[in-house]
Amino acid sequence: MSKVYADQNLKVFSLNSNPDLADEIAKVIGVELGKCSVTRFSDGEVQINIEESIRGCDVYVIQPTSAPVNEHIMETLIMIDALKRASAKTINIVMPYYGYARQDRKARAREPITAKLVANLLETAGATRVITLDLHAPQIQGFFDILIDHLVGVPILGEYFKSKNLDDIIVVSPDHGGVTRARKLAERLKAPIAIIDKRRPRPNVAEVMNIVGNIEGKTAILIDDIIDTAGTITLGANALIENGATEVYACCTHPVLSGPAIERIENSKIKELVVTNSIALAEEKKIPKVTQLSVAPLLAEAIIRVHEEQSVSTLFD
Repeated sequence: MSKVYADQNLKVFSLNSNPDLADEIAKVIGVELGKCSVTRFSDGEVQINIEESIRGCDVYVIQPTSAPVNEHIMETLIMIDALKRASAKTINIVMPYYGYARQDRKARAREPITAKLVANLLETAGATRVITLDLHAPQIQGFFDILIDHLVGVPILGEYFKSKNLDDIIVVSPDHGGVTRARKLAERLKAPIAIIDKRRPRPNVAEVMNIVGNIEGKTAILIDDIIDTAGTITLGANALIENGATEVYACCTHPVLSGPAIERIENSKIKELVVTNSIALAEEKKIPKVTQLSVAPLLAEAIIRVHEEQSVSTLFD
C-alpha cells in the first residue's frame, strides 16, 4: 500500500526541468503531484495554469535550473507569480541545481554577478524559501534575504563508494577550491586526500600542473560539485594514472555534461563516473560508464522537515 502524507496543505508541483525527479519526490513524501500545465504561446512566451486550489497551502516547486537555463528560470519566476496570485501560504522553490552559480563574483572588471541577480529575481517574484543542493560556492546563501536550506550530496556519494568495498582509496580534489568537499568524502571513507594543482588559462579549459599527495598504487576517487565539459576531470584522471594510481573513479553532484563531455569521459581513464539526478540526463548521456544516484529521498525528507518545522541540518549528522 502506498504511503500517504497526512497534511493535505503540503503541495508539490513540477515544472519542465526534471519531472521524473519531481514524481519520485512526491512518491517518497506520499502526495500526488499538483496539477498544472506549462505551455508556450506561439511566440514562445511561457503560459502556466495551476489546475487546482492552493489557497492557504505550503507549495513546493521542483525545478533545477539546468539547460536550457534561461527557459527554466523564466518558468520558475512565472510559477511563483501564479502561486502568489492564487493565495499560496508559502512558496518554496526546490532547486537542486542552481543555474548561474559559477558567476558568483567579479573575476574581471565589468563582469556581472549573475548568481546574485538570480537570487534577487526569485525573491522579487515572491518565493518564500529556496531549497538547494551543493551550491558551487556556499557563500551564495548570503545572496538571499529569504530563507535558504543548503543540502549536501556527499553522504549519497559516500554511501555508494562504501558499498563498492574498494581497496586503498585516496580522495582527490581536482583543484584547490574543492578541498573541503574532498575532505568531507574522505572522512566518510576513512581515506587520505590529494589535490591536483592546475592552471586554467580560460573558461572551460584546464591544464593540469602537478599532484599534491601520494597516489602511488592507490584507487583514486575524484570529486567535484559540477562536471560541465569534463575537461578538468578527464585531464585529472589521466594525470593520476600517469602518476601511479591503479584506477580512477570520478563523482559529482551535478552532471551538466555539456559539449564534448560524454566523448571525453568515454575516452578517458575514468573507470566509472558517479552522479546524481539533480539534473535529468538525456538518453545519449546515459552511457555504461555513468552511474546516476537519486537525490529524491534526501529532497523529500528535507521538504517534510521544513513543512513540519523540524531540523534540516540533522539530515547530515
